[in-house]
Amino acid sequence: MHQWINGYPDRAVITEDIEKNRLFLCVENGDILCVFCYFYGDDPTYGKIYGGAWKNEEKYGVIHRIAVSEKARGKGAAAFCFDYCFNKCGNLKIDTHRDNIPMQKALAKNGFSQCGIIYLANGDERLAYQRTGGR
Repeated sequence: MHQWINGYPDRAVITEDIEKNRLFLCVENGDILCVFCYFYGDDPTYGKIYGGAWKNEEKYGVIHRIAVSEKARGKGAAAFCFDYCFNKCGNLKIDTHRDNIPMQKALAKNGFSQCGIIYLANGDERLAYQRTGGR
């Protein structure tokens, strides 16, 4: 998979997430199960979508850089994070690499719909998803 390459996310990205209070950990019995970036507000890369449409144009929360530890895979850590974020805003957007089949399956299982394609600032393509309303 070619989603996180060339040192991304690097220390500067993680430090910025911490400084902006948007880096979250899912911890159980002192073990980090999952880490992710969540914020409420516009993401410039979501401004234009291709091959589809967002489910609505209302304000939304964004999840980026979600990573689940090896020992937590398949145990619901990602679902917990998705629900945590959704309960904060009721309208979530997220994107993933076309090769990231496990994340695509997790998104579908947790109420996200694929809405189209977005492009990152560097031109890389990502599949765009949104979760609204009930699960």
